[in-house]
Amino acid sequence: LTAAVSCILCTACIFWHLTRKNSHHHNKMPFGKKPEIMEIVDPTEWMLNNTLADFLLMKEAVLYMCLFGYAFLHGCKVFKALPADASVSYKLISMLFACTGGGILVPIFLNSIPVPLANDAYPIAILISFALHHYFPVLREVAYMSKIVKVVLIILYETNRAAVVVKLTYAAGNAIAPSLFSFALFGPIMCGTVGGCGGAFMPMSKGLEPIKGGLLPPMMTAFVGAAMFHLYLNTGMGEGCVDAKSKAHVCMAVFFIFVGVVDALGLSAKKTVVVKTKKE
Repeated sequence: LTAAVSCILCTACIFWHLTRKNSHHHNKMPFGKKPEIMEIVDPTEWMLNNTLADFLLMKEAVLYMCLFGYAFLHGCKVFKALPADASVSYKLISMLFACTGGGILVPIFLNSIPVPLANDAYPIAILISFALHHYFPVLREVAYMSKIVKVVLIILYETNRAAVVVKLTYAAGNAIAPSLFSFALFGPIMCGTVGGCGGAFMPMSKGLEPIKGGLLPPMMTAFVGAAMFHLYLNTGMGEGCVDAKSKAHVCMAVFFIFVGVVDALGLSAKKTVVVKTKKE
């Protein structure tokens, strides 16, 4: 009897072991059927499968073209604001701060390396643009007179600025630990905002003078873009979206370009000022 019970137990153990092994390897489709592969359908795939998206995401050589346009347009603003008799070194450093102000401040906040030190493409683009402004000032006049050239520069400028806001907002979201919510809320948004308009406050001796008369369009777009991008990726709004980061990047770049062109060409509605006169 003992031998029979032992034999039954051994047989049961062997059967259980073989059944577990087979179920581990063939638990999805028994009887030799091939498993069905569920294909993921992306209804918004068209947003990235086009040449416009490749440009807005600054793939390949588009990156350097946008960097040059970004630096050149900043040079137009710097040379226009500074006195004509200012020294060359003062103009160069001012242009460097204007181009990379946000890329200097935000990495310092995150205990990282500033952009002009980490990416050699920025200093090269700034030096080339500065040389063009310094030795060929007529190019700056062409940029102001020709609406076509102005629009092209704005497209390059805003495309690069959107990339900066995306990178710094995303980096801050990964670097800052959550506190009150499941993700860091205000820190990444503020870092993205500063990254998109920090050059306006550089050098730091300006203080809050740039916002004394109100927020400029680049400041508003940087804040709105950083807030929408961060909330979309970290809340339920972006859940289930394939490649949500790149698609949000494309939307932000289009938003920046639209606002920049409208502001530069004066297409926005102008405020009407009502002047009241005293009746005699």
